[in-house]
Amino acid sequence: MCHAGGMALFEALVVAHVATGVVGLTAFWGPIVTKKGAGKHRKWGRAACYGFLGAGSLAIAMALFSLYGPEHRHPEITDRVLFDGLFGWMMLYLGVLTIGFVDYGLAVVRHARDRRALRSVRYQAMIAAVVISGAWCGFFGYRVGHPLMMLLAFIGIVAMLIQQRYIWRREDFPRGTHIGEHFRALIGMGISAYTAFLSVGLIRLIPEHVFNPAIWAGPSVIGVSLIITFTLKAKKAAAPRVSGVSPHPQQIGDGLV
Repeated sequence: MCHAGGMALFEALVVAHVATGVVGLTAFWGPIVTKKGAGKHRKWGRAACYGFLGAGSLAIAMALFSLYGPEHRHPEITDRVLFDGLFGWMMLYLGVLTIGFVDYGLAVVRHARDRRALRSVRYQAMIAAVVISGAWCGFFGYRVGHPLMMLLAFIGIVAMLIQQRYIWRREDFPRGTHIGEHFRALIGMGISAYTAFLSVGLIRLIPEHVFNPAIWAGPSVIGVSLIITFTLKAKKAAAPRVSGVSPHPQQIGDGLV
């Protein structure tokens, strides 16, 4: 592939990534602020998921292009090893992670009455892909001394372990537990998508800060804070009241989303 043709293809991927990313990142907040189960909640949720699936797939394509495409697409970046780490392996991992969160978030609702369906090869392969790509991202981050790559890898792998706990636990969970799993997956796909989307803008708008971990860490800090806040809110809503009567699972779900 000639250099000019490669550049044109990469720019087309960037445009498509931005278009699908804008859809996902805009619709992302809809399911959070609307009532669980309502028509608007499902409508916004579908838009966010479709947008993120597209953005995640394109992020993988862009990552592979950064790793194996024409060299020196960004001559202002002199540290090519770190460039491969952030815009290659971490971007690939974030794309896989985004798709994995979308897949799991939809699956826990679809199979709310039968968690065993999530043990199939189809779902386990997706989780394995996230763990493998995350482990490599973290290892590469350790090699190049970039803490963000290690942090994001740690967050993603821990999230997969939490999912596996829900999937493989023998005892039944309290009714409505899948709502919390659904919510965490929704926030998780937001973290990974916002981080991947941020990389596209950073290298074009402020290339001098493209390796600044403080900027890259923003989506993770906000996303994890949201997970902690709504998890505590859900636990408070689920706690037995003075009368000894627990709220209905629908109320717990409303506290989450």
